[in-house]
Amino acid sequence: MSPPLITASELAEAVDSRLPPRLLDCRARLGDPDAGHTLWWEAHLPGSYHLDLDRDLAGPPGQGGRHPLPSREAFTATLQRLGITPEVPVVLYDDMGGQLAAARAWWMLACWAGHPEVRVFDGGIKAWLGAGEELSEGDRAAPPASRWVPEFRDDQWVDAVGLQASGALLVDARSRERFRGEVEPIDPVAGHIPAAVCRPSADNLTPFGRFKSAAELARELPEAEAVIAYCGSGVTACHNILAYAVAGRPLPRLYPGSWSEWIRDPSREVATGE
Repeated sequence: MSPPLITASELAEAVDSRLPPRLLDCRARLGDPDAGHTLWWEAHLPGSYHLDLDRDLAGPPGQGGRHPLPSREAFTATLQRLGITPEVPVVLYDDMGGQLAAARAWWMLACWAGHPEVRVFDGGIKAWLGAGEELSEGDRAAPPASRWVPEFRDDQWVDAVGLQASGALLVDARSRERFRGEVEPIDPVAGHIPAAVCRPSADNLTPFGRFKSAAELARELPEAEAVIAYCGSGVTACHNILAYAVAGRPLPRLYPGSWSEWIRDPSREVATGE
């Protein structure tokens, strides 16, 4: 697996190299499925393509939660449509420090599909503009399709049954207020999975929207022999997994269904408070 992050200067150099990366714009807004494409259309990194959270990085919402993993076949078709192969480097970005949904795309490509060279652009669009680079607008022709069929690693994620049997430390990426059950703006039940600990994904970032240093993350991230990451719907949980990668720590597994799936079964216990 390649280093998980790329800086603005490194990306500018890579874009002009002999083998430029496939740039994918992962911007999204929860509750507005069309926002990501609109943002991309209006202004994006030159040469980038739109990768949609709801259509490309998730299956239909339902019993599996709000953003369940797509089928292997559906995600394979997405990668082929974008011309992605193991020989093509991939760089992902958004405008939320990777939280929506560049880290989700990183996890799906690097951890689940096993692509060897996937990075998240640290700082995203703000870092690009801060480096004096420009944006493009409008559509562009699709790249030549690929025929890559990944060998998916289903040992990188667990379902609710596997989570309950795992004995792993559960790390919740939602805000502390949502974790404690004080507020719940999205799901019908407030609280968290019993015995979980809270590590908000926003705590992985500096005030400038870039990842903290590897040493700082290594000091802060919860530590256990086995860790499972979850959040509201399996999106920001991937940001925590990415933070473990930046810190050089063993990667947690992902519970894709997360809280939005957990609460669909009334027999599952719900905890509130710390």
